[in-house]
Amino acid sequence: MGQFIVVSNRLPVTILREGDQFRFKPSVGGLATALSSVMEGRKFIWLGWPGLPREEFEGQKERVERSLAELGCCPVCLSKEELESFYYGFSNRTLWPLFHYFLQYTIFDSHFWEGYVRVNQEYAQKVVEIAEEEATIWVHDYQLLLLPYLLRQKLPKASIGFFLHIPFPSYEVFRVLPWRIEILEGLLGADLIGFHTFDYARHFLSSVRRLLGYEHELGLILTQERAVQVEVFPISIDYRKFSEAPAQPEIQKRIKKIRSQLEGRSLILSVDRLDYTKGIPERLKAFELFLERYPEFRGKVVLLLVGVPSRTEVEQYQELKREVDQLVGRINGRFGTLSWTPIWYLSRGLPFEELAALYYLADVALVTPFRDGMNLIAKEYVATVPEERGALILSEMAGAAAELSEAILVNPFNLENQVEALREAFELPKDERLVRNRRMKERLRRYDIRRWAQDFIQTLSEVKKVQESFVSLVLTGAARQELLRAFSQAQSPICFLDYDGTLTSFVGRPEKAFPDPELKKILRDLAQKAKVVLISGRDQETLTQWFGDLPVSLVAEHGIFIYDGGNWTPSGDFNDEWKETVRPILELYTDRTPGSFIEEKRFSLVWHYRLAESELGLMRAHELKEALLDLAHTLGLMVLEGNKVLEIKPREINKGEAARYFLQRHPYDFILAMGDDWTDEYLFEALPPESFTVKIGYGLTKARYRLENVKEARRLLEEMARSRK
Repeated sequence: MGQFIVVSNRLPVTILREGDQFRFKPSVGGLATALSSVMEGRKFIWLGWPGLPREEFEGQKERVERSLAELGCCPVCLSKEELESFYYGFSNRTLWPLFHYFLQYTIFDSHFWEGYVRVNQEYAQKVVEIAEEEATIWVHDYQLLLLPYLLRQKLPKASIGFFLHIPFPSYEVFRVLPWRIEILEGLLGADLIGFHTFDYARHFLSSVRRLLGYEHELGLILTQERAVQVEVFPISIDYRKFSEAPAQPEIQKRIKKIRSQLEGRSLILSVDRLDYTKGIPERLKAFELFLERYPEFRGKVVLLLVGVPSRTEVEQYQELKREVDQLVGRINGRFGTLSWTPIWYLSRGLPFEELAALYYLADVALVTPFRDGMNLIAKEYVATVPEERGALILSEMAGAAAELSEAILVNPFNLENQVEALREAFELPKDERLVRNRRMKERLRRYDIRRWAQDFIQTLSEVKKVQESFVSLVLTGAARQELLRAFSQAQSPICFLDYDGTLTSFVGRPEKAFPDPELKKILRDLAQKAKVVLISGRDQETLTQWFGDLPVSLVAEHGIFIYDGGNWTPSGDFNDEWKETVRPILELYTDRTPGSFIEEKRFSLVWHYRLAESELGLMRAHELKEALLDLAHTLGLMVLEGNKVLEIKPREINKGEAARYFLQRHPYDFILAMGDDWTDEYLFEALPPESFTVKIGYGLTKARYRLENVKEARRLLEEMARSRK
């Protein structure tokens, strides 16, 4: 591995100001610890904001940068104004609430967006200043969603990974973001995009398909330029650190002290940032209802609520703090006695030693966020508590629920559900408690934070190999020159060209994809230098109307009709009686799939679903294909899957047979074939091995070469026309 750069919003360093001096304290645990172990002594650079505004470093910038460099860090110094729009604005008042499904708190402000773009550009520039040409760059989290694309423009050979540490919302939520396209394109600059759970990855893939039109196969997105892998990597914890913590003398002292303060009562532990996504007021209301409904627990349990202050300058957080304070006061006032306070409330963060002691002692951990990317509190608790005693109550909406399925899972919006979960947690038989905890502990032990980081880095390396299998056939350099040379020297060249997706881009309605003047000029120029055959799935009338004035040959309906020498002739003896059997099935699926429609050709039927809702269309296409396969075999038909279309026609009709029609009538010493979908694979397969076969776009193919898109296909044809005198 060469140079490795980690990019995140914050550096893993705490900067302490002491008068005019600064002290730098590396953060312990988490990603920093994981990467240190994965790198095995190799250096890596961590780039990010140092935690203080640029104005704080006035006159000391070089000294601060030197001190951070000694810790392997490269700072991106941001001004107070930039932080206001980028971090406090777009990141935390637009993306954070939207991605956590709190649309009522989401602010769409163009000033925030402009600041977000500007700071992402600053990060990109800073990375470019220190990065080698083929560096491995790992970008983290929602503050830097645009960065992968910006880096791709500057460092095309770099390996770029991105990991999102918060949820990715469903399409219906994400689509309301005014800058949704820019965000998706920003992420697709990465080679590998990682999410905590399958749901988040599924939501992202759905948004990419619906908004950008890119399909995927097992998470591999084939864009116009490259292949991008989307994968699931559930982040974990330093399991050993937490599991071994209770044995430390300092933590043993704290355990004894807290145990004496509990005076034999059971401890319910709740640790969270004071954030509206965490469901803390509902948690308190559930505890109140629990004490009301089950009076036998009064005086016997204590809820320790640790609410770490968060974003105290934002109004919604101030309101949340007031509500939590009022609820704690109300519950303690209602149920408390001189000898028992139901809720112990700490409005501050806790050091590791105290937190570990609480994890160890807690009989129940109450972790019930409304929405959480993962929630490591749940994992830390499971790793620390003795397996025969602890019970984890976990929200279904937390990413951790996908892994910790043995926990008592609850709907955080359902108070009744939480109340009964508390009762169940205390009444859980010891044997069942032990089995549940043992399974969760073993899972966390195997897949810890080091394994998570290692998996991501290894997968990123594998993705680059997958990409190489796609780009190795790109028609550039020596291969392109060889094609042009062979064409210019040929005595009798022929070019077989697909139309839709090859010479013109796809549109919603097929009749609107008529050729533009630029394309007609390219074809006219090329036809003066070679025999040009347009092989299309379209009907005779359309092809005649569009290309009848050009000196080219035409093939309609994938090979049924051939126009060569001024007349249309059928390529075989076909019948269409089968249509009466197949058409009702297509009509049924059209009725069930809004936006789909049937196109009828002389000897084929085509079901289009480009205008249908993408997931529904894809699902119905799979169903329809399954429904037709047995019938097609019986009737001697084939089902061709194209770009958002299914075509049913006689089995003996395909583009390869049409090409043979021309090749059998004249010897050609140069053969070119260009196409973009599965119908063109029959053409590529039918041609002699020395032919220049070119697939347009990505995907598995029998073609020898590949071009990225329609624009590149046209450019090649222009070059060919110019190369031949």
